[in-house]
Amino acid sequence: MTNQYESPLSSRYASKYMLELFSSDMRYRTWRRLWVSLAKAEMKLGLPLTAEQVSDLENNIENIDYECVSKREKEVRHDVMAHVYAYGKVAPSAAGIIHLGATSCYVTDNADLIIYRDGLLYLRKELLKVIANLADFAEKYKTLPTLGYTHYQPAQLVTVGKRATLWMQDYLSDLNEIDFAIENIKFLGCRGTTGTEASFVDLFEGNTSKIDEMNRMIASDFGFDECFDVCGQTYPRKVDSRILNALSSVAQSCYRMANDIRLLQHDRQLEEPFEKNQIGSSAMAYKRNPMRSERICSLTRYLMADAMNAPMTASTQWLERTLDDSANRRISMPEGFLCADAILRLAQNVTDGLHVNEKIVEKTVKEYLPFIATENLMMEAVKKGGNRQQLHETIRKCSMEATAKMKNGEECDLLSRLAAEKEFGLTEEEMNTLLTPSAYIGRCPEQVDAFLGKIKPLLVGVSHENTEIDL
Repeated sequence: MTNQYESPLSSRYASKYMLELFSSDMRYRTWRRLWVSLAKAEMKLGLPLTAEQVSDLENNIENIDYECVSKREKEVRHDVMAHVYAYGKVAPSAAGIIHLGATSCYVTDNADLIIYRDGLLYLRKELLKVIANLADFAEKYKTLPTLGYTHYQPAQLVTVGKRATLWMQDYLSDLNEIDFAIENIKFLGCRGTTGTEASFVDLFEGNTSKIDEMNRMIASDFGFDECFDVCGQTYPRKVDSRILNALSSVAQSCYRMANDIRLLQHDRQLEEPFEKNQIGSSAMAYKRNPMRSERICSLTRYLMADAMNAPMTASTQWLERTLDDSANRRISMPEGFLCADAILRLAQNVTDGLHVNEKIVEKTVKEYLPFIATENLMMEAVKKGGNRQQLHETIRKCSMEATAKMKNGEECDLLSRLAAEKEFGLTEEEMNTLLTPSAYIGRCPEQVDAFLGKIKPLLVGVSHENTEIDL
């Protein structure tokens, strides 16, 4: 326990990987890697830097004296220059060439782009695990009839597996959003205080091809194929907006699935994992609350709201840059990633252990199937000489009467009511032969097979291990 506030995203929900990726240590080590890359490129392109200086920087990337940094920052009120100072202390031969020609955004913005890209690649893998779990679930239950709902009112039958493909299709849309965000993250490079590269025009004595080559070399060191064509002091904040929008998209899909599970668990048709010693309520010992799905819904609402920060920041970038983005981004971007990570961990856990109470599903289908089958029953009665319009009115009247009885807690007696109507021309036994649930699920199994066949290549090599949730 601690006597200071700690974000629940770090203390309870996010993965070790994501916590390390967005740690201060990762950020500042990335800054140093960027300074090394800049020095290397400048040396190779003819500026007066030595191999000894570059080696000194390389050998001290992880040798960060945070006490020295903190003390210096209090003096100069500038985090980047405090780190330049501390780096020079442990790499003295290179102290005079660190950050040569660069502005603060060279390290801050490029480091952000590197971390965000790596975070998106990780979340992409986590999302695929959820899809893989649901693919197994859909395959297993593709033929199991279940009551479909529109407006959360009983509608035509679907199958349990087909319903899962609706969730999966949303997730595939999210995967496309993430892929688009990854593909469109470019590198800032080293572009100067207003993006003009003026300092490097001076350093390279007007040889602009060397400036382009320097930026290509640095970008390549960090796995980027290209830099933004133009920029101000920072990379375009539209990138942040696109990233958080993709994470919000994941949140929307996870909320939809988790909320569906909560509704179905209320009806006892479906249940999220519930451990042997888990307590559902401090007062009501019998309860099995869907707490994982509820947590997904809670966190997704936070992420969808958090995503609004980026467009507001992107829309207020005065001319070549303003600093009113910094404090907001320092919170909203990492928390967006940590929250998306937490949500997907929960979604993996839920989808891996999702339990179908098949007898309850069958009972619910049986209860409503007489109503669902009425159109088929009417067609069969027409074949026996009945008048379609009169039959329709008979079904409407009997259905209303049967529904009224059910609302009074009694059994559905629709078939016996119809059988008692002479013009209907069918016995209750004859009508029962038409009440085979599989006859009312349309193309559900075929649709599941087609959908799973289409996404199968995406799931090759995807891990199916259960994600344990500590709290």
